[in-house]
Amino acid sequence: MLAVQYNSFGDPSVLEVAERPDPHVGPNSVRIRVLAVSINPIDRLLRAGHLKEVLPLELPAIPGRDAVGIVDELGDGVTDVAIGDKVFGLGGVSDTTAEYAVLTAWAKVPAVWSDDEAAAAGLASVTALRALDALGHGSTLLVDGAAGAVRSAAAAFAVADGVRVVGTASEANHERLRAMDVTPVTYGDGLVDRVRAVTPEGVDFALDAAGSGSLPQLIELAGGAAHVVTVADHQGASELGVRSVNAENDSALLRRAAAFADAGHYTPHVSEVMSFRDAARAHARSEAGSGKIVLRIDG
Repeated sequence: MLAVQYNSFGDPSVLEVAERPDPHVGPNSVRIRVLAVSINPIDRLLRAGHLKEVLPLELPAIPGRDAVGIVDELGDGVTDVAIGDKVFGLGGVSDTTAEYAVLTAWAKVPAVWSDDEAAAAGLASVTALRALDALGHGSTLLVDGAAGAVRSAAAAFAVADGVRVVGTASEANHERLRAMDVTPVTYGDGLVDRVRAVTPEGVDFALDAAGSGSLPQLIELAGGAAHVVTVADHQGASELGVRSVNAENDSALLRRAAAFADAGHYTPHVSEVMSFRDAARAHARSEAGSGKIVLRIDG
């Protein structure tokens, strides 16, 4: 099969398309003929070598954490999908940007999603749902950096559950947040005052998925570290007593995300679509802040 790979850690220029052995299923897994994948921050961090001490990879490594595709092999114990079904889900830490990938967590693609939207949903949705589950119940949620993939998923899920959501974002993204029934505020200096101006009753909890150093302000707004969760600033969380969560390969979470989509409450945002053959350029654009980029596996 053809796959994107890198033989050494470094900037996006280390990425190339090469022939790799086809992967095959083990128990409780499915193989898909990959249609598309998305670029997530962890993909860039792994490629650059920033996580090699905590998440070591065998080189050459294939980037990619999530994917959408057509099931073509079933592992022992798999009973909820059949050959030919279209699913989205999660592979290993880094291995999906290829013509074939093995998923250990999956759900059927909602009919309302395009392939590109399904490619963008896996890691973002499970991360968002784990964060919301950790926060518990409340009436008002503050999402810091609400225009990003994880943050917008969390905002959509919370709004669907009847929670009022306030989201920080640049002015350019405010209209998109309003369309999601999210109250936008501009991030940066003066955040506490701006949030209090639109929520004089206060916020019950806050989610940090931006890792922008805003945890002290979120703690102040939410009334304590116990009411704040981060998926991006694990060091700050440890220092300030904030809970941090990571994604996990859990098919139940993916099915929950799909159910929100089927009910009309969740459409993953895709900023740009490119070929996997342009992975180096796509990673560079992603690092420059171009939003959620999907790579199509075009054979």
